[in-house]
Amino acid sequence: MQREAEVASGTVLVPGVVSLAASSRRTLKQGDTFAMLDEFGDVFEIEHSPAGLFHHDTRFLSRLRFTLEGHRPLVLSSTVQHDNMVLDVDLTNPDLFDAEGALVLQKDTFHVARAKFLWGGACHELLTVTSYAERRQKLRLAFEFDADFADLFEIRGFRRTRRGAVRTRLLGGAEVAFVYESLDGMARSTRISFGPQPARLTETRAEFELDLAARERRPISVAVHCIEGTAPAAAERRFFVARRQARRALSTARAIAPEIETSNASVNSMLARSAADLAMLTTQTPHGPYPYAGVPWFSTVFGRDGLLTAMEALWLEPAVARGVLRFLAAHQGEAEDPGADMEPGKILHELRASELARLGEVPFGRYYGSIDSTPLFVALAGQYWERTRDRDTLDAIWPAVKQALGWIERSGDRDGDGFVEYARRRTSGLRNQGWKDSDDAVFHADGALAQGAIALCEVQGYVYLAYRHAARLAAERDEMRLSAGLTLKAEQLRRRFEDAFWDEELGTYALALDGDKARCAVRTSNAGQLLYCGIAAPERAARVAQSLFTADFFSGWGIRTVSARERRFNPASYHNGSVWPHDNAVIGLGLARYGHCEHALTLTTALFDAAAHMHLRRLPELFCGFARERGKAPVLYPVACAPQAWAAVAPYALIQACLGLEIDAKAARVRLRRPRLPHFLEWMTLKRLPVGNASLDLLLKRQDSSVAVTLLSRQDEAEVEVLL
Repeated sequence: MQREAEVASGTVLVPGVVSLAASSRRTLKQGDTFAMLDEFGDVFEIEHSPAGLFHHDTRFLSRLRFTLEGHRPLVLSSTVQHDNMVLDVDLTNPDLFDAEGALVLQKDTFHVARAKFLWGGACHELLTVTSYAERRQKLRLAFEFDADFADLFEIRGFRRTRRGAVRTRLLGGAEVAFVYESLDGMARSTRISFGPQPARLTETRAEFELDLAARERRPISVAVHCIEGTAPAAAERRFFVARRQARRALSTARAIAPEIETSNASVNSMLARSAADLAMLTTQTPHGPYPYAGVPWFSTVFGRDGLLTAMEALWLEPAVARGVLRFLAAHQGEAEDPGADMEPGKILHELRASELARLGEVPFGRYYGSIDSTPLFVALAGQYWERTRDRDTLDAIWPAVKQALGWIERSGDRDGDGFVEYARRRTSGLRNQGWKDSDDAVFHADGALAQGAIALCEVQGYVYLAYRHAARLAAERDEMRLSAGLTLKAEQLRRRFEDAFWDEELGTYALALDGDKARCAVRTSNAGQLLYCGIAAPERAARVAQSLFTADFFSGWGIRTVSARERRFNPASYHNGSVWPHDNAVIGLGLARYGHCEHALTLTTALFDAAAHMHLRRLPELFCGFARERGKAPVLYPVACAPQAWAAVAPYALIQACLGLEIDAKAARVRLRRPRLPHFLEWMTLKRLPVGNASLDLLLKRQDSSVAVTLLSRQDEAEVEVLL
């Protein structure tokens, strides 16, 4: 059994956890609420399964089972709408027989349409029953329900020593309340209301008796409200009113968003899914929009995930970066707290509001155990400024940027060797604190796990990128001494890095330096992310790029996290041989940066091919790194989140890489460096692309080894520059 801290972090596979990849789950999310449903639209709990209705990582509904004449109906269709807002399920009755075997109800006599969506901390459902019987006929329907208020960490496998009791009471003839006697002082309750009033209602079951004429239709509504603290004064329980509010909010957000359309209908479907997933995962906070990391395990704020998601989407939707930067600046570390791995100036890793987190039984209530969030925060601040020239946001976050730089110099470099390294402060924290944060992700060539304070290669690249961007930001603010100092630090780091991390025998950069400054001489995708950061010498970047497309790295569906030649390689592992779409997207942007356009096209084709095989054409958090075989789809990873924010926006980043697209808000210019389109696209349009205060509509057509660019329309002054 893995240590409980690792189980709680969600970075390891817990024995007994049901495979999400093999399940027929349907996912809905809105705000801080998400639902994991089966194809019937029910919550059918399996031990260690994240099925249910969750709010702030607490399960407010653990069972909801619909029956028709005492039996589960037959599923005709079950689809989450393309915008992720509503789950539509069509059901019918099976053949039903009496005790003597006589047919009493022929199949397909009744049609049941279920529509479910989330809004305002509640799950709203409208169930519509239509009779296709030849004459009037009675029908009995029932809902069975329960609420266990399980903490998400419990479901992941955390063993609680105590928990509160659940009390149930009827609130009239149409409503049931489940009340949890919380241990953390936060009142939690679930209210389930029905309309019309059921014929019979108990604490766990509602029964309806319908008398339907031929072709008669009868609606039944069900509202499940997740309530924390005191109940809202006017919680909306009417299905159509709540749906109208939800639809209006979604339409308003998407109306101004840029749009991509291509010649390939399958690609259009993938991009539409990516846009819908990003919109669904993005939660409005007091500081602006923030993309929650993923459903079900990470439906909350994660620093690293939010920052990399914002970087991948920056060229298309810069508002995401603004919300991420403002939120993380407001939650920056202010003091020393070893239990939370907090230090002054450090950027947040994870924020949780569940009972176990609030009680401190898991350390992730407000946790800072991430070595890369802080330099990524500084780098994103610089990238966002260049993309938008948003002076108000820069003014608001500049003190946080300077504090983050101070952390890099002071606490990030623990031993003063010029590299940023990590070591957890308490055994309850994460052992590994880079993006590959599973327990076995950092190792030596012989398979031995790295010990001591660890300096990851890509983290040094992030610090280099942070210094370069912070130098430009300081110059913009006339802090020239700071700017010059940061420029010098970037160059000094680059030189030290080349000496310490390049391994000629491997032909690539080492994964890390351990606590004794010994190289982890392992071939990993981490080296590919260095290209995105720009720290690699061009000739060495070319060798890294070439190595990533050899058979031991490139599966045909993407680049593996670890080479198949390494001791710990396992294509079905979490971090040691799997394929992560966001990792590939960052590598793709790096390939474009160094001019390796053909490699970027190959990578884009592989990931889009993989997405075409996925459910809903949705790229998951990760999938297995088995080699591509003719006629066989990618192998899914059992407990991968889907949707996952940084995977959802990976297609956008790969498109940016292929086009070599840069946006300079100061010059109001879109720049395309050596643009290409993959072979499966004849043309692409970019509509409402924001460029400073202007916006552009562009048409791009593939031509042999280049792209023809046509300006379709322009709002205000903006230019397009193509560099071949």
